[in-house]
Formats: sequence, C-alpha cells, structure tokens
Amino acid sequence: MLLNETQTSSIQLTTAAADAVRELLEKKDLKNHALRVFVSGGGCSGFQYGMALENNILENDLVFDQHGVKVVIDEVSISYLQGASIDYVDELMGSGFKIENPNAVASCGCGSSFRTKDEAGTAGGCGSC
Repeated sequence: MLLNETQTSSIQLTTAAADAVRELLEKKDLKNHALRVFVSGGGCSGFQYGMALENNILENDLVFDQHGVKVVIDEVSISYLQGASIDYVDELMGSGFKIENPNAVASCGCGSSFRTKDEAGTAGGCGSC
C-alpha cells in the first residue's frame, strides 16, 4: 500500500540516513531491496525499534520513497512512528541509525527502546537493549 502525502510527510528519512542505506545496499549487492523499519515489543522501555534490508514487501505494508530509498513500514508500526525522523549519525563514540520519535515519552539509554504515553509495553531488564 503506498502512503499518501500526509503519511509520508510525517515520517522523515534524512539524507544522511538515505546515503547510509544506499551504501549498505551497494556494499551487500542487494538490488531491489528496501529499508524495513518496525516496532516490536521488548527492550528496556517496552518497545524497541528494528530495521532490516529486505525485498519481501507484504500486501498491507506501507511503502514510500525518500531521497531515492524505498522505505517499508508495517501497518501496526506506523502508528508508533508517526512524526518520527530517522537519521544516521557518525560520532566519536560510534555510528549508527538514530530515530527521533515524538510518540516516545521515555526511552532507554541505548536509544533503541521506548515507551509511549498510551502503551506501556512490557519492559525488560536493562541488559535487554
């Protein structure tokens, strides 16, 4: 399912993130693959972010293109990611993808798990990030 203009404008993939995804796709020789972004239960705060490079797009997936990268999000995860920005940072302490999510009211120090106001999730121990 293609996202409409309102939905795609509420999820942003920065140019740095798009460049990093394209570099990964090229390095791994993955033609016709997309960046899948999803939310699953678990992590220190109740939910955790996930990303994968894949070419298996399901019927109910939401698909959009930003900066030349195809992004795929399942219909459940989209509600947790509305308004989110996906960036790629390269810092002294490490590099990687970073999600800024306005729906998160609390997050773990690792930055990969979060909790929303309405959904507490099932928090794991601090080592589960």
